[in-house]
Amino acid sequence: MYGLADSIHIVRVDFAIHNLMIIDFPRDLWVEIPGISDHYGITHGKLNQAYLFGNPGMGYYDGPGEGPGLLARTLDQNFGLSVDHYLAIDTQTFVKMIDAIGGVDIKVDTPIDLSYGYEDPGPDIFLSVGTHHLNGEIALILATNRIPSTFQRMKYQKIILTAVREKLLSQDMVSKLPKLAAQFINSVQTDLSPNDINSLICIAQSVTEENTKADSFPQDMFTASNIYDPYRKVTTFIYEVDFDQLRAMITEFQNGIWPMP
Repeated sequence: MYGLADSIHIVRVDFAIHNLMIIDFPRDLWVEIPGISDHYGITHGKLNQAYLFGNPGMGYYDGPGEGPGLLARTLDQNFGLSVDHYLAIDTQTFVKMIDAIGGVDIKVDTPIDLSYGYEDPGPDIFLSVGTHHLNGEIALILATNRIPSTFQRMKYQKIILTAVREKLLSQDMVSKLPKLAAQFINSVQTDLSPNDINSLICIAQSVTEENTKADSFPQDMFTASNIYDPYRKVTTFIYEVDFDQLRAMITEFQNGIWPMP
């Protein structure tokens, strides 16, 4: 799976109290990327570039886990976030997964024009206020739409993740989870063992909506800026952040304090 990490979500599972917490990271954070300085002298990049540099074909990183592994090391080095396991899904597999569960239903509070901001011909898709059923292709278009900002795209992704969770935990789908896991296990990149996956399936059946919380870091923590990217040799858009403030929130996340269900 080559390319940049389009979406970065961290999931914390508490097996003792059946609690699920999810946070996401802006992919445009400028960070130190460990393990690549010996190759071309590059030490920093966008957070989503860590995934790219970790892929074997890039020749930058020879540590464990390839792209997801280097992204995990980057999160740890910059923010003190310890990642135990990873799961990477490409866009084609995402579409197939959504279709395999029969699509998802999302609730739209404000109209969404998915044709806005695209070069012609863009997708002619408008989601009015209300409930909409999305197939895999439309779900992908929504999840990758970054108009008007990265933070809006993160909100769209949260809507879809919530809809997927609700669908997977519905009465009709729970019994099908082992079969779905077996169907897609060879289409994703993960270090989860079969026993790990079975444990997650078991706890998923007992996690309630009240015990699930998905949240984002406050948008006002981040400042839009520009910096020279030595890899692409261009000036690029980034988000700056107070690392100490972000680390403090991540510590609360790892301790199960934030976000609370």
